[in-house]
Amino acid sequence: MRRRSALASPGWLQGFSWQAALASVLILSPVPAAAQTAGAEAPGADKVLRVCQDPNNLPLSNRAQQGFENKIAALFAQQLGWKLEHIWYPQRMGFIRNTLRAKVEHTERYKCDLVTGVAKGYEMAATTHAYYRSSYAMAYVKGKGLDRVRTLDDLLALDPGQRKKLRFGVFAGSPVTEWLLQHGLMEQVDWYQSQTGDAEQYPGEIVEKDLANGKIDVAFAWGPIAGYFARQSRGAAIVAIPLQSRPGMQLDFEIAMGVRHADKDFRQLIDRLIDANHDKIDAILEQYGVPLVALSSASAPPKSAPP
Repeated sequence: MRRRSALASPGWLQGFSWQAALASVLILSPVPAAAQTAGAEAPGADKVLRVCQDPNNLPLSNRAQQGFENKIAALFAQQLGWKLEHIWYPQRMGFIRNTLRAKVEHTERYKCDLVTGVAKGYEMAATTHAYYRSSYAMAYVKGKGLDRVRTLDDLLALDPGQRKKLRFGVFAGSPVTEWLLQHGLMEQVDWYQSQTGDAEQYPGEIVEKDLANGKIDVAFAWGPIAGYFARQSRGAAIVAIPLQSRPGMQLDFEIAMGVRHADKDFRQLIDRLIDANHDKIDAILEQYGVPLVALSSASAPPKSAPP
């Protein structure tokens, strides 16, 4: 079985003034200590935005700050006028325990206060407003007989002899797994583990290495990963196709940020930053080839500045 690390969980504004909303954000800074975890220093009390990020997980984040989560965190810090600090830890089992819930030794200050990418409703943190919605994607190399494949149904419509020769790269636990099982394709799957002990491995290897080198013919991966590494490919011409959810198989998910449950004022601050910057966030995401799906009405930014 292959061993790979994967994603840990797996214009918007019309008539909306982000400058006005940002002014409201700045009024809230720094966050009052009273509403924070008892005995702990309030997030932002020293005007430092401390983010918890993965050091090797492009296009989301890396230690060189080349990912879109790095860019969005830098945008927030700049608008707040705060210093930006990072705590680096691989985003896999133990991530929250070793970052958001861990205190600096011999102090009451937490190592970091903001996880910049979690699924909306993630139970181990209080989640902010969603700042984007994306979907799983299917990636393949152009010119190898799959150029007309744009959907899962197109895969099924291939000549049975051609389809039987395909090797599929799939992360264990992927929502595509049930579909592969239903259509008798499981024997053609190369499995990628979602969590490993090797911090040098990263999710994009499924596209950047194995798909590009012909070890697999079709890669199923989280859309931001597939889209980014397809765009970055310097050898094989790779296309990444976003997949649409269907009854019984949800393939698109809202992504938010996470804070500690007790840090209600800090969460509100981040919510306001997200709402004020949807256009800027979208522009960053588009630079990284992230396939975007419209946010639900409950997560969409307000159409006018908040009171």
